Amino acid sequence: MLNENILHHIHKEGFMEGEVYEAYKIFFGTLVSESRLKIINTLRNGEKSVSEIIEELKLSQPKISHDLARLKKCGFVKVKTVRNFRYYSLNERTILPLMGLIDHHMAEYCIHILHETKGEKDVK
Repeated sequence: MLNENILHHIHKEGFMEGEVYEAYKIFFGTLVSESRLKIINTLRNGEKSVSEIIEELKLSQPKISHDLARLKKCGFVKVKTVRNFRYYSLNERTILPLMGLIDHHMAEYCIHILHETKGEKDVK
C-alpha cells in the first residue's frame, strides 16, 4: 500500500497509482551509480564547485557534470551560481537526513555482506 502523501501528489499531477513505481525506479536508480554516491558523500562535507569535486574524486569533468545534472534533476543537489562558478550542495531537507538513515541501516544490516563477498566466514 502506498503512502497517502505520495498518492496525493501523483493524483494531483495526473498520474495513476501504478505509475509511481517509475518515480521510485528513477529515485533509486540515481543511487545505483558509484560516482553519484561519491558526489553525494563529498557534498555531505559542504558546498563545492565542480572543480573541487573533480579534484577530490579524480573523475573527468564530463562524468562529474553528467552526474551532477542527474542529481540536480532528481532534487538530490542544489546549485548556486556565483559569477562564473557553480556551487553544488546536498539537499539538506531530504537527502542529507536520508543518507544518515542509509548509513545507519548499512552499518547494522549490510556491512557484513562485504565480508561474504571477500570470502570471509563468520566475521563478527
